[in-house]
Amino acid sequence: APGHSTGEAMAELERIVAGLPQGIGYEWTGLSLQERAAGGQAPFLFALAILAVFLLLVALYESWAVPMAVMLIVPIGALGAVLAVTVTGMSNDVYFKVGLITIIGLAAKNAILIVEVAKSLREQGHSLVDAAVQAARLRLRPIVMTSLAFILGVVPLVLASGAGAASQRSLGTGVIGGMLSATVLGVVFVPIFFVWVLSLFARQKAAAASTETLEPIAAK
Repeated sequence: APGHSTGEAMAELERIVAGLPQGIGYEWTGLSLQERAAGGQAPFLFALAILAVFLLLVALYESWAVPMAVMLIVPIGALGAVLAVTVTGMSNDVYFKVGLITIIGLAAKNAILIVEVAKSLREQGHSLVDAAVQAARLRLRPIVMTSLAFILGVVPLVLASGAGAASQRSLGTGVIGGMLSATVLGVVFVPIFFVWVLSLFARQKAAAASTETLEPIAAK
């Protein structure tokens, strides 16, 4: 029916069959079977997507700290997507899960714009906090412009009507909610994550260096 997804229809059919006399069962085939199978693979796909993005960032920056600071924004983007779908009363179907995977890359993209500049300023001699604040201020306009352009491009999905409209609205609503939270909150939280993660790694590095220095003295 208009306004409902295939996932909702499948759930309703399962509910109806559950109330039938004993001995009557059901089995999904075709596209419905594929949709159900894809839904069960969602946790694995999310983990694989996050791992792939993280490892690519590790190779790019040759560091474990910087990619970790970038990836911490992903839960905030996912939270925005979940809230948007929940508020609008949509179901957690396979199309929404595709949107969540999309948010992983989009949220990381916004964080990279800030972290890359902060890393460069840090290497130039700025303090950790000063580099993070300056990077957020310098990258605010590019982040807002690119995010706004993407959000406007997804609006037709949210306003879709006719056949397949429910799946389009589910995908579009989740992506827009995730982008809004990753953009608005990301400008605030990414610098905080950058300072926190790099400070943590710096303390661990200093502790390791101190231990290596004390070992020869203890041996003597």
